[in-house]
Amino acid sequence: MTSLLPQDTNGNPIPTLRLKDNAAHKISTTATSAKNIAAFSADTDVIGIYGTEDSYIKIGASDVTATDGDHFLPAGTYFDLAIGPNDTAQNAYLAAITAGGNGVIYISEKV
Repeated sequence: MTSLLPQDTNGNPIPTLRLKDNAAHKISTTATSAKNIAAFSADTDVIGIYGTEDSYIKIGASDVTATDGDHFLPAGTYFDLAIGPNDTAQNAYLAAITAGGNGVIYISEKV
């Protein structure tokens, strides 16, 4: 199949998205769940996330809360995450806690 995407050394397409203007978020994390203050834009389907400390993350609606039973994000790992749309609505928030200490989760909306 022909692709206009950039390719890796094996000729496989590399999916790419651009960073959305004015759509960066930062969550200060501790052992208490915190989330992004502003909802992700309704037309955002993918976010990039990076955490400075080992963290647990969960996406959802405005009432989302993270626990140590949620998905683990190792410190120093950059990860792209699909946030919707799903069957009912887009997941407009990301909640996070650290596994220990204080940290920051940086979030970039992509289009």
